[in-house]
Amino acid sequence: MLETCYQYERIEAGCDEAGRGCLAGAVFAAAVILPPDFHDPLLNDSKQMSERNRDRLRPIIEREAVAWAVAAVPPERIDEINILNASFEGMCRAIGELRTRPEFLAIDGNRFRSSLDIPYRCIVKGDGKYADIAAASVLAKTHRDEYMRRLAEEFPQYGWAKNKGYPTREHRLAVRRYGVTPYHRLTFNHESGQLELF
Repeated sequence: MLETCYQYERIEAGCDEAGRGCLAGAVFAAAVILPPDFHDPLLNDSKQMSERNRDRLRPIIEREAVAWAVAAVPPERIDEINILNASFEGMCRAIGELRTRPEFLAIDGNRFRSSLDIPYRCIVKGDGKYADIAAASVLAKTHRDEYMRRLAEEFPQYGWAKNKGYPTREHRLAVRRYGVTPYHRLTFNHESGQLELF
């Protein structure tokens, strides 16, 4: 069972992102402040949940959270500042859009950079430990999946409705056959499917 948050003394927002390892599409980040009594047995790291359960949880989180926000950083910005910095930027934007200002941030992962004047703690695999980070992971993932399904209507040949822009074999073969779209990240080596950080 997940702890609601990392600490209980200050108003805490859990933060996570989705889509960092993709060939195409924006990276999405979410920030969520949960009430101290929030509990849902389905809630877990979004990667450990079925798509159906993520979709069932999203409206519950959005309705019951004290505050939540989701921000997207587009491919051209990812290419400009790199995917790691784009993930940080997305989280900072989501935090800044919360209607309740958090006093502490619980960040999934081992690194974070911010110009926000809010103390934080990076927690490796935090989305499997704390409910507020898990809730952020669900919102980031479901909002991004919805966005990729919309893009798939415009470019059906890449299989985005299914692979959500990740470098599956189907997706890499489609890039070789059809080339890249305006939604592809140019800082990816599309032959190897590896992100080129700089």
